[in-house]
Amino acid sequence: MPLPSLARIPAPSDPILGLTEAFKADPRTTKINLSSGVFVDASGKTPVLPTVIEAERRLAAAAGTKLYRPIDGDDVYRGLVRSLVLGADHEAVTSGRALATQTPGGTGGLRVAADLLRQTGASSTLWMSEPTWPNHPQMFKAAGFAVKTYPYTDATGRRIDEAALLGALGQAEPGDIVLLHGACHNPTGVDPSAELWRKIGDLIEERGLLPIVDLAYQGFGDGLREDAAGLMELVRPGAELLVSTSFSKTFSLYSERVGAMLVIARSAEDAKAVQSHVKVAVRVNYSNPPAHGADIVRTVLSDEALRPQWEAELAAMRARIKDNRAALVAALQARAIPGDWTSIASQRGMFAMMGLTLEQVARLRDVHGVYVVGKGRINVAGFTASNMDPFADALAEVIANG
Repeated sequence: MPLPSLARIPAPSDPILGLTEAFKADPRTTKINLSSGVFVDASGKTPVLPTVIEAERRLAAAAGTKLYRPIDGDDVYRGLVRSLVLGADHEAVTSGRALATQTPGGTGGLRVAADLLRQTGASSTLWMSEPTWPNHPQMFKAAGFAVKTYPYTDATGRRIDEAALLGALGQAEPGDIVLLHGACHNPTGVDPSAELWRKIGDLIEERGLLPIVDLAYQGFGDGLREDAAGLMELVRPGAELLVSTSFSKTFSLYSERVGAMLVIARSAEDAKAVQSHVKVAVRVNYSNPPAHGADIVRTVLSDEALRPQWEAELAAMRARIKDNRAALVAALQARAIPGDWTSIASQRGMFAMMGLTLEQVARLRDVHGVYVVGKGRINVAGFTASNMDPFADALAEVIANG
């Protein structure tokens, strides 16, 4: 039996990783890549954090085993991540109704959550923001969900359309799944206010919806606890939800694929039952999680000296992103580029939307060698002193010429 005929037709490139491949193939020395969501330092390099280097030194010296890890991961790592996400003294932690599973990155956590829900009979309808991370719809459709969208921003792409968002989610049926960005919304960088988070939590409670919170950037916005404020609004007494988290950005462990999926159930008894189904979902997928990256995170988070050092490194990355936002606004205003760009400075996380047409995005790439995603999503963390002005000049030309 030959391979299916469709397998012989090349699939479309990934909307983000495909751009990175195109960027690498571009021979121009002046090219600028703002498409991939990775942090770079002032020199344009993605650093290995000093705490990670020290943790790896200790792990190498310990010369541990390479045996399989448990299906749901290292127990100490799981406990540390749960406390990092929710706070060690949160009721969901102390009661035991929140349990964590080690996963291959945040993407792995989302897929485990999707498979868990499908195999246990959850609603097949899942709502996600428009816009959202391009891999979200692909992933949940592949898992068998019927994807619906709720409006997120207004026409500028830089402010939340609160009425439209709540109005759309108000049409969701009891039991439907709602995917929410916990902090540093990708691709807009615009997060709900505390008041809007409360309204979302109220609507979820009233409609009987089940949230999945994608918390890939905890600590990249305003701080570890500050970035969990929206999640905390959802974790009400007896409330149930799933959370996916990642350490790719906050530990600069992109290639190690370190993440977790948290189940928050009504009770500790229910959480243990759900965890048994999580193990089934993992076992038929990747079977056991990789060890090295999680060992690094466990070593850092459990050490009295390394943890505060890592938090300082995280704060420095966060400050650099905020400085880049302010510098970008100044560069756009200096060129009198039409539009109100001031909100970019107050957004959070790595991303911002330029609100461009597909033709303008293509012109940025083809004429100026500037690579951005979709309708102008840029990685603000990718700016350096050498590429900020060329980007602003290119954007000014593209917008001026329609």
